[in-house]
Amino acid sequence: MLFKDGVGWALIVHGGAKEMEPDERDANRSGIIEAAEAGRAVLEKDGSAIDAVVAAIEVLERLPVFNAGRGSALNEAGDIEMCSGVMDGRDLSVGAVGAIKHVRHPVAVARDVLPEKEVLLVGEGALRFALAKGHDEVPTEALITDMRREALNEMHDTVGAVAMDGGGNIAAGTSTGGLTGAKVGRVGDSPMPGAGLYADNHVGGVAFSGDGETITRLALAAQVMANMAEDGPEEAIRKAVDQLPGTGGAEADGGAIAIRKDGKIGWTHNSPNFAVAYVTADMEAPKAFLSKDEEKSG
Repeated sequence: MLFKDGVGWALIVHGGAKEMEPDERDANRSGIIEAAEAGRAVLEKDGSAIDAVVAAIEVLERLPVFNAGRGSALNEAGDIEMCSGVMDGRDLSVGAVGAIKHVRHPVAVARDVLPEKEVLLVGEGALRFALAKGHDEVPTEALITDMRREALNEMHDTVGAVAMDGGGNIAAGTSTGGLTGAKVGRVGDSPMPGAGLYADNHVGGVAFSGDGETITRLALAAQVMANMAEDGPEEAIRKAVDQLPGTGGAEADGGAIAIRKDGKIGWTHNSPNFAVAYVTADMEAPKAFLSKDEEKSG
């Protein structure tokens, strides 16, 4: 599927590389479809890839089943610190926030950082920037769900999106509530270009989810970008994901989504589940899956 001369668009979103409980499956599936529809609405009206990515991720930040925004994990202090990043493949601009508190949509704050000289704002500085840009300050209690309050197992999943608009421009974005029980001030791979995400119109775009520390150490987004042209997006991701257990240990897992500059979509994972939905200009509706095996069996 080729996307040339302003014809066609593509979008892929994910709700995190993780293990789902049976009663979470329907909410994950409906959530990623809703996110894909939000991004699709932007692209169908000739909107930009970056706006489609932000629109899709804002949906995932609003839904409590995902570890982002309202459903964020609690750190060791019982507080919420979130990270988000967006990258525009047109000019390689990056906007990112780390360990930000008291905002509903970290991805929207990251979007506002895009035109700034700075790439990554963290902690109190990120919140000050958000408030100066007109974002509402919300209490932590408004972001905590009962599921996160009761969670005992470590979470390291992230939500994300990659889009190509009708002009061939590519963007990628991520958002996460971080690790359950993480040290205060922890920033993972999600807002870091080359680690959790990357976008370049000359190559494509990619967004990761999983063991953030290992993804960062391996610079997995950079690896995918280096291999995508020759291998294709899916094989490039597979090669990257296969390295996680060897570097981070048996529990290191993850997944990624990508779009190559010709519009080819790819995704894979080594986590138990990976909620993914995608849609292109020639599809009547998004397709959604909770694992790669589910897509293959369908």
